[in-house]
Amino acid sequence: MSFRLGGTDGVSVAAAAWGRALVDLGHRVVTVAGRGRADRLLPGLAWPDPIAPPTRSELAATLQDVDLVVVENLCSLPLHPAATAAVVAVLRGRPAVLHHYDLPWQRARFAHLVDGWPPDDPAWRHVTLTRLSQHQLAERGIAAEVVLPGFDVDVVPGDRAATRARLGVDDDELLVLHPVRAIARKAVPTALALAEALGARYWLSGPAEEGYDTELARLLAGPSRPALHRPFPSDTAGAYAAADVVAFPSRWEGFGNPLVESAIHRRPLGLHPYPVAEELAELGFRWFPAHDAGPLAAFLADPDPGLLDHNADLARQHFSLARLAGDLARLLATW
Repeated sequence: MSFRLGGTDGVSVAAAAWGRALVDLGHRVVTVAGRGRADRLLPGLAWPDPIAPPTRSELAATLQDVDLVVVENLCSLPLHPAATAAVVAVLRGRPAVLHHYDLPWQRARFAHLVDGWPPDDPAWRHVTLTRLSQHQLAERGIAAEVVLPGFDVDVVPGDRAATRARLGVDDDELLVLHPVRAIARKAVPTALALAEALGARYWLSGPAEEGYDTELARLLAGPSRPALHRPFPSDTAGAYAAADVVAFPSRWEGFGNPLVESAIHRRPLGLHPYPVAEELAELGFRWFPAHDAGPLAAFLADPDPGLLDHNADLARQHFSLARLAGDLARLLATW
Protein backbone atom coordinates (compact mmCIF):
# COMPACT_ATOMS: atom_id res chain seq x y z
CA MET A 1 0.00 0.00 0.00
CA SER A 2 1.32 3.42 -0.92
CA PHE A 3 0.41 6.87 -2.22
CA ARG A 4 1.25 5.70 -5.75
CA LEU A 5 2.57 2.50 -7.27
CA GLY A 6 3.52 1.10 -10.65
CA GLY A 7 5.86 3.88 -11.76
CA THR A 8 9.63 4.29 -12.00
CA ASP A 9 10.02 6.24 -8.74
CA GLY A 10 12.10 4.62 -6.02
CA VAL A 11 9.18 3.58 -3.83
CA SER A 12 7.32 1.93 -6.72
CA VAL A 13 10.43 0.05 -7.84
CA ALA A 14 11.24 -1.20 -4.35
CA ALA A 15 7.62 -2.13 -3.65
CA ALA A 16 7.47 -4.15 -6.87
CA ALA A 17 10.61 -6.02 -5.81
CA TRP A 18 9.04 -6.87 -2.45
CA GLY A 19 5.96 -8.10 -4.29
CA ARG A 20 8.04 -10.40 -6.50
CA ALA A 21 9.95 -11.74 -3.50
CA LEU A 22 6.78 -12.39 -1.52
CA VAL A 23 5.22 -14.25 -4.46
CA ASP A 24 8.40 -16.34 -4.72
CA LEU A 25 7.88 -17.22 -1.04
CA GLY A 26 4.40 -18.52 -1.87
CA HIS A 27 2.25 -15.58 -0.84
CA ARG A 28 -0.53 -13.84 -2.75
CA VAL A 29 0.13 -10.13 -3.18
CA VAL A 30 -2.46 -7.39 -3.71
CA THR A 31 -1.34 -3.82 -4.41
CA VAL A 32 -3.29 -0.81 -3.11
CA ALA A 33 -2.54 2.80 -4.05
CA GLY A 34 -4.06 6.21 -4.55
CA ARG A 35 -2.89 6.42 -8.15
CA GLY A 36 -0.74 4.65 -10.70
CA ARG A 37 -1.02 0.95 -11.47
CA ALA A 38 -2.40 -1.13 -8.62
CA ASP A 39 -4.85 -3.97 -8.09
CA ARG A 40 -7.03 -1.73 -5.94
CA LEU A 41 -7.11 2.04 -6.34
CA LEU A 42 -8.26 4.35 -3.54
CA PRO A 43 -7.91 7.92 -4.89
CA GLY A 44 -8.02 9.35 -1.36
CA LEU A 45 -4.55 7.90 -0.71
CA ALA A 46 -2.99 9.76 -3.63
CA TRP A 47 -0.09 12.17 -3.41
CA PRO A 48 0.86 14.64 -4.83
CA ASP A 49 -2.35 16.67 -5.26
CA PRO A 50 -4.10 14.98 -2.31
CA ILE A 51 -7.87 14.90 -1.97
CA ALA A 52 -10.10 13.83 0.91
CA PRO A 53 -8.77 10.60 2.41
CA PRO A 54 -10.64 7.31 2.14
CA THR A 55 -13.07 6.57 4.93
CA ARG A 56 -12.32 3.97 7.52
CA SER A 57 -15.02 1.72 6.06
CA GLU A 58 -13.52 2.04 2.54
CA LEU A 59 -10.10 1.07 3.83
CA ALA A 60 -11.47 -1.79 5.90
CA ALA A 61 -13.35 -3.17 2.89
CA THR A 62 -10.25 -2.87 0.69
CA LEU A 63 -8.14 -4.81 3.22
CA GLN A 64 -10.73 -7.30 4.46
CA ASP A 65 -9.10 -10.32 2.75
CA VAL A 66 -5.52 -9.29 3.63
CA ASP A 67 -3.47 -10.96 6.38
CA LEU A 68 -0.51 -8.55 6.38
CA VAL A 69 -0.28 -4.97 5.10
CA VAL A 70 3.05 -3.60 3.89
CA VAL A 71 2.85 0.20 4.04
CA GLU A 72 5.32 1.76 1.61
CA ASN A 73 6.35 5.22 2.90
CA LEU A 74 2.74 6.26 3.46
CA CYS A 75 3.35 6.27 7.23
CA SER A 76 6.86 7.67 6.98
CA LEU A 77 6.49 11.27 5.74
CA PRO A 78 3.64 13.73 6.40
CA LEU A 79 2.89 14.16 2.70
CA HIS A 80 -0.85 13.46 3.08
CA PRO A 81 -1.40 13.34 6.87
CA ALA A 82 -5.15 12.77 6.64
CA ALA A 83 -4.62 9.65 4.51
CA THR A 84 -1.95 8.42 6.92
CA ALA A 85 -4.29 8.93 9.88
CA ALA A 86 -7.01 6.91 8.15
CA VAL A 87 -4.61 4.06 7.40
CA VAL A 88 -3.23 4.06 10.95
CA ALA A 89 -6.74 3.85 12.42
CA VAL A 90 -7.57 0.79 10.33
CA LEU A 91 -4.25 -0.97 10.95
CA ARG A 92 -4.16 -0.60 14.73
CA GLY A 93 -3.79 -4.05 16.28
CA ARG A 94 -3.34 -5.95 13.01
CA PRO A 95 -0.08 -7.19 11.44
CA ALA A 96 1.62 -4.58 9.28
CA VAL A 97 5.09 -3.69 8.06
CA LEU A 98 5.88 0.02 7.93
CA HIS A 99 8.52 0.26 5.20
CA HIS A 100 10.38 3.55 5.58
CA TYR A 101 12.33 5.24 2.77
CA ASP A 102 12.57 8.74 4.30
CA LEU A 103 11.66 10.11 7.71
CA PRO A 104 10.44 13.62 8.59
CA TRP A 105 13.53 14.85 10.40
CA GLN A 106 15.61 13.94 7.33
CA ARG A 107 13.81 16.61 5.24
CA ALA A 108 14.14 20.30 6.10
CA ARG A 109 10.56 21.08 5.07
CA PHE A 110 9.17 18.50 7.52
CA ALA A 111 11.56 19.12 10.42
CA HIS A 112 8.83 20.92 12.41
CA LEU A 113 6.39 18.02 11.98
CA VAL A 114 8.33 15.18 13.59
CA ASP A 115 6.14 14.65 16.69
CA GLY A 116 4.23 11.40 16.38
CA TRP A 117 6.07 10.29 13.24
CA PRO A 118 6.25 7.57 12.34
CA PRO A 119 3.21 6.05 14.08
CA ASP A 120 3.81 2.83 16.02
CA ASP A 121 1.82 -0.13 17.31
CA PRO A 122 2.82 -3.40 19.05
CA ALA A 123 1.40 -5.40 16.13
CA TRP A 124 3.64 -3.71 13.57
CA ARG A 125 7.22 -4.15 12.37
CA HIS A 126 9.30 -1.23 11.13
CA VAL A 127 11.73 -1.78 8.24
CA THR A 128 14.30 0.69 6.92
CA LEU A 129 16.58 0.64 3.90
CA THR A 130 19.63 1.85 5.80
CA ARG A 131 21.44 1.71 9.13
CA LEU A 132 21.19 5.50 9.31
CA SER A 133 17.39 5.43 9.49
CA GLN A 134 17.46 2.40 11.79
CA HIS A 135 19.66 4.24 14.29
CA GLN A 136 17.60 7.42 14.09
CA LEU A 137 14.41 5.47 14.80
CA ALA A 138 16.10 3.73 17.74
CA GLU A 139 16.96 7.14 19.19
CA ARG A 140 13.22 7.85 19.16
CA GLY A 141 12.28 4.57 20.80
CA ILE A 142 11.26 2.59 17.69
CA ALA A 143 13.00 -0.69 16.86
CA ALA A 144 13.49 -1.34 13.14
CA GLU A 145 15.01 -4.00 10.91
CA VAL A 146 17.26 -3.10 7.96
CA VAL A 147 16.30 -4.83 4.72
CA LEU A 148 18.31 -3.73 1.71
CA PRO A 149 16.31 -3.36 -1.52
CA GLY A 150 16.26 -6.14 -4.08
CA PHE A 151 16.76 -5.84 -7.83
CA ASP A 152 16.64 -8.17 -10.83
CA VAL A 153 20.37 -8.73 -11.19
CA ASP A 154 19.82 -11.03 -14.19
CA VAL A 155 17.88 -8.51 -16.25
CA VAL A 156 18.24 -8.77 -20.02
CA PRO A 157 20.21 -5.79 -21.39
CA GLY A 158 18.09 -3.14 -23.04
CA ASP A 159 18.12 -2.16 -26.70
CA ARG A 160 20.53 0.77 -26.93
CA ALA A 161 19.97 1.57 -30.59
CA ALA A 162 16.17 1.41 -30.44
CA THR A 163 15.97 3.56 -27.31
CA ARG A 164 18.33 6.16 -28.72
CA ALA A 165 16.34 6.26 -31.95
CA ARG A 166 13.14 6.96 -29.99
CA LEU A 167 14.93 9.71 -28.08
CA GLY A 168 16.44 11.23 -31.22
CA VAL A 169 20.01 10.73 -29.97
CA ASP A 170 22.72 9.98 -32.54
CA ASP A 171 24.74 6.79 -32.28
CA ASP A 172 28.01 8.66 -31.65
CA GLU A 173 26.57 11.17 -29.17
CA LEU A 174 27.40 10.94 -25.46
CA LEU A 175 24.27 10.74 -23.30
CA VAL A 176 24.09 11.43 -19.55
CA LEU A 177 21.02 9.96 -17.86
CA HIS A 178 19.66 11.64 -14.72
CA PRO A 179 17.00 9.12 -13.59
CA VAL A 180 15.17 11.20 -10.98
CA ARG A 181 12.14 13.36 -10.36
CA ALA A 182 12.94 17.05 -10.82
CA ILE A 183 12.96 18.58 -7.34
CA ALA A 184 15.49 20.81 -5.62
CA ARG A 185 17.37 18.13 -3.66
CA LYS A 186 18.08 16.13 -6.84
CA ALA A 187 20.61 18.83 -7.89
CA VAL A 188 19.65 19.21 -11.53
CA PRO A 189 22.18 22.07 -12.05
CA THR A 190 25.06 19.78 -11.01
CA ALA A 191 23.92 17.01 -13.36
CA LEU A 192 23.54 19.51 -16.20
CA ALA A 193 27.03 20.89 -15.54
CA LEU A 194 28.47 17.37 -15.62
CA ALA A 195 26.86 16.68 -18.99
CA GLU A 196 28.10 20.01 -20.35
CA ALA A 197 31.65 19.33 -19.17
CA LEU A 198 31.60 15.92 -20.85
CA GLY A 199 30.22 17.37 -24.09
CA ALA A 200 27.14 15.16 -23.68
CA ARG A 201 23.37 15.44 -24.01
CA TYR A 202 21.51 15.60 -20.72
CA TRP A 203 18.45 13.38 -20.18
CA LEU A 204 16.16 13.90 -17.21
CA SER A 205 13.64 11.06 -17.00
CA GLY A 206 11.33 12.13 -14.15
CA PRO A 207 8.61 14.79 -13.84
CA ALA A 208 8.95 18.14 -12.07
CA GLU A 209 7.33 18.10 -8.64
CA GLU A 210 7.12 20.22 -5.48
CA GLY A 211 6.82 23.46 -7.45
CA TYR A 212 10.06 22.97 -9.40
CA ASP A 213 8.51 23.46 -12.85
CA THR A 214 9.58 27.07 -13.44
CA GLU A 215 13.12 26.58 -12.22
CA LEU A 216 13.48 23.41 -14.30
CA ALA A 217 12.30 25.19 -17.46
CA ARG A 218 14.92 27.88 -16.87
CA LEU A 219 17.67 25.32 -16.33
CA LEU A 220 16.81 23.21 -19.38
CA ALA A 221 16.86 26.28 -21.61
CA GLY A 222 20.55 26.81 -20.89
CA PRO A 223 22.63 23.85 -22.16
CA SER A 224 24.50 24.18 -25.44
CA ARG A 225 23.15 20.78 -26.49
CA PRO A 226 19.35 20.47 -26.30
CA ALA A 227 18.39 18.73 -23.07
CA LEU A 228 15.92 15.85 -23.03
CA HIS A 229 13.13 15.77 -20.47
CA ARG A 230 11.23 12.59 -21.20
CA PRO A 231 10.15 9.51 -19.25
CA PHE A 232 11.77 6.19 -20.00
CA PRO A 233 10.49 5.41 -23.53
CA SER A 234 10.56 1.65 -23.05
CA ASP A 235 11.84 0.29 -19.76
CA THR A 236 14.58 0.80 -17.21
CA ALA A 237 16.94 -1.55 -19.04
CA GLY A 238 16.46 0.38 -22.28
CA ALA A 239 17.16 3.68 -20.54
CA TYR A 240 20.42 2.50 -19.03
CA ALA A 241 21.45 0.85 -22.28
CA ALA A 242 20.96 4.13 -24.13
CA ALA A 243 23.05 6.10 -21.64
CA ASP A 244 26.83 6.37 -21.43
CA VAL A 245 26.92 7.91 -17.96
CA VAL A 246 24.49 8.06 -15.04
CA ALA A 247 24.38 11.32 -13.06
CA PHE A 248 23.24 11.15 -9.44
CA PRO A 249 24.33 14.30 -7.58
CA SER A 250 21.43 14.35 -5.09
CA ARG A 251 22.03 16.10 -1.79
CA TRP A 252 19.78 13.62 0.00
CA GLU A 253 18.16 10.28 -0.82
CA GLY A 254 16.49 7.74 1.44
CA PHE A 255 18.39 5.17 -0.60
CA GLY A 256 19.01 5.91 -4.27
CA ASN A 257 18.16 3.06 -6.66
CA PRO A 258 20.45 4.35 -9.46
CA LEU A 259 23.45 3.47 -7.28
CA VAL A 260 22.58 -0.20 -7.75
CA GLU A 261 20.86 0.01 -11.14
CA SER A 262 23.91 1.64 -12.73
CA ALA A 263 26.01 -1.27 -11.44
CA ILE A 264 23.58 -3.90 -12.75
CA HIS A 265 23.47 -2.22 -16.16
CA ARG A 266 27.24 -1.62 -16.23
CA ARG A 267 27.26 2.16 -16.47
CA PRO A 268 29.66 4.57 -14.69
CA LEU A 269 27.97 6.84 -12.19
CA GLY A 270 28.76 10.41 -11.16
CA LEU A 271 27.79 10.89 -7.53
CA HIS A 272 27.55 13.48 -4.80
CA PRO A 273 28.35 11.63 -1.54
CA TYR A 274 25.10 12.09 0.37
CA PRO A 275 24.93 10.23 3.73
CA VAL A 276 23.30 7.00 2.57
CA ALA A 277 25.61 6.78 -0.46
CA GLU A 278 28.56 6.91 1.92
CA GLU A 279 26.98 4.02 3.85
CA LEU A 280 26.62 1.96 0.67
CA ALA A 281 30.15 2.86 -0.42
CA GLU A 282 31.34 0.72 2.50
CA LEU A 283 30.27 -2.29 0.41
CA GLY A 284 33.05 -1.40 -2.04
CA PHE A 285 31.29 0.27 -4.99
CA ARG A 286 33.51 2.46 -7.15
CA TRP A 287 31.85 5.67 -8.36
CA PHE A 288 33.00 8.98 -9.83
CA PRO A 289 32.53 12.52 -8.50
CA ALA A 290 29.61 14.40 -10.03
CA HIS A 291 31.18 17.82 -9.42
CA ASP A 292 34.41 17.09 -11.34
CA ALA A 293 34.08 15.70 -14.87
CA GLY A 294 37.79 14.88 -15.17
CA PRO A 295 37.77 11.31 -13.78
CA LEU A 296 34.66 10.38 -15.75
CA ALA A 297 36.08 11.88 -18.93
CA ALA A 298 39.25 9.84 -18.45
CA PHE A 299 37.20 6.68 -17.94
CA LEU A 300 35.15 7.29 -21.09
CA ALA A 301 38.32 7.88 -23.09
CA ASP A 302 39.86 4.64 -21.79
CA PRO A 303 37.11 2.45 -20.28
CA ASP A 304 37.99 -0.03 -17.54
CA PRO A 305 35.69 -3.08 -17.81
CA GLY A 306 37.11 -4.31 -14.52
CA LEU A 307 35.48 -1.43 -12.66
CA LEU A 308 32.10 -2.25 -14.19
CA ASP A 309 32.58 -5.96 -13.42
CA HIS A 310 33.44 -5.08 -9.82
CA ASN A 311 30.29 -3.00 -9.31
CA ALA A 312 28.08 -5.58 -11.03
CA ASP A 313 29.44 -8.34 -8.80
CA LEU A 314 28.71 -6.28 -5.68
CA ALA A 315 25.15 -5.62 -6.86
CA ARG A 316 24.63 -9.34 -7.41
CA GLN A 317 26.06 -10.18 -3.99
CA HIS A 318 24.12 -7.67 -1.91
CA PHE A 319 20.98 -6.70 -3.85
CA SER A 320 19.52 -9.76 -5.58
CA LEU A 321 15.85 -10.70 -5.34
CA ALA A 322 16.90 -14.03 -3.82
CA ARG A 323 18.66 -12.22 -0.97
CA LEU A 324 15.60 -10.01 -0.49
CA ALA A 325 13.31 -13.07 -0.33
CA GLY A 326 15.51 -14.58 2.38
CA ASP A 327 15.36 -11.38 4.43
CA LEU A 328 11.57 -11.19 4.07
CA ALA A 329 11.17 -14.84 5.08
CA ARG A 330 13.07 -14.11 8.28
CA LEU A 331 10.99 -10.98 8.90
CA LEU A 332 7.68 -12.83 8.45
CA ALA A 333 8.85 -15.54 10.86
CA THR A 334 8.85 -12.95 13.68
CA TRP A 335 5.04 -13.01 13.87
